[in-house]
Amino acid sequence: MNFQVETLPNYRIAYMRKIGPYGSTNAQAMEQIKNWAKGKNFMESSIILGIPQDNPETTPPEKCRYDACVVIPDDYQVDHSICEGKLSGGKYVVFKIKHTVEAIQEAWEKIFPTLYANGYQIDDKPILERYADDMINDHYCEICVPIKP
Repeated sequence: MNFQVETLPNYRIAYMRKIGPYGSTNAQAMEQIKNWAKGKNFMESSIILGIPQDNPETTPPEKCRYDACVVIPDDYQVDHSICEGKLSGGKYVVFKIKHTVEAIQEAWEKIFPTLYANGYQIDDKPILERYADDMINDHYCEICVPIKP
């Protein structure tokens, strides 16, 4: 698998959380956050993030948490319609993949062996699915895995 190492900045995010098995409902959460962001005029230049908060191999499916997020400006006043959070930046291994169910499933199977084979250790931060406007239009996304410095 091809990848690059990138230093991500700190992000301030607005998010909506879905609890339950990972799968098609993640896409529904993504549509909700995109609609919210469009209503606030954030979609034109924003970064959309999907954050699976739990390992489905160790967490029961009904307790898995998935956050659909949009990066928001520091000066934006968040209201009660959305949750707010911060993601700390740092070094990430970034895999660019086709945005299809099959390609994403295959990527998740290959990411960890690829990291370990290249001597990387995963940091204790969430793994991010990153979607930028130009990639979405070309049907790509990125999986960003935090690594220890």
